[in-house]
Amino acid sequence: MRKPMLTLALTAALVATAASAQSQGAAQALYDSGKWQEAAASAAALNTSAGLALAAEATTAGASMVPDAQKKALFQKAQDYASSAIAKDKNNADAYFELARAQGRLAQFSGILQSLGLAGDMKKNLDQAIKLNPNLAGAYVALGLWNSNLDEKGFIARRATGADKNQIAPNFEKAFALEPNVAVHHIEYANALILQKKKAEAAAELQKAIAMPADTFWQKRDLDAAKKTLASLK
Repeated sequence: MRKPMLTLALTAALVATAASAQSQGAAQALYDSGKWQEAAASAAALNTSAGLALAAEATTAGASMVPDAQKKALFQKAQDYASSAIAKDKNNADAYFELARAQGRLAQFSGILQSLGLAGDMKKNLDQAIKLNPNLAGAYVALGLWNSNLDEKGFIARRATGADKNQIAPNFEKAFALEPNVAVHHIEYANALILQKKKAEAAAELQKAIAMPADTFWQKRDLDAAKKTLASLK
């Protein structure tokens, strides 16, 4: 009787795994279509590390769609989702990346001391994400922006965090090597270049971005923003 029981157990496990994958895919489809609230709820309900990381991503992205007064609470919620994802799987690079991303956004709505603390935590989480997955292009983009934004804040921020403007370009170059045809990487590099007052170089990056295809709701939104930014640089 043991063999049939074992077969049944394995079959049940495979069915559960397939159902989870389908549900993750459904949540991803909701997110790609711009339905970030439904995507976050659906992904979080899976109660898996991958699902919670997607919930964090959707929540952070969704914060860009709401009034400023509502953003901070969403970034905090995204942090909670990402932290829960890490608790379920400490080897989930995406979860550390999403935690870092939420912390970076939250820092923009915090006081100077809290924001510097968040910046330090963000760097640690990005480093951990890259340690777990050296091919995670988005983490290099985030590191480039981290160095750019803190360098722009001045000496105190650089001294407190170790930010270095000489690490901006190398991190973006790593991201481009891994994912050369992802428009948002070039858009974010353009944003970093604008902070450095390098408008011509920023315009060149935006030109690359708008020549790339946009399929999802978020990609189309990024491309629209890139076109507006490019027009403002002329």
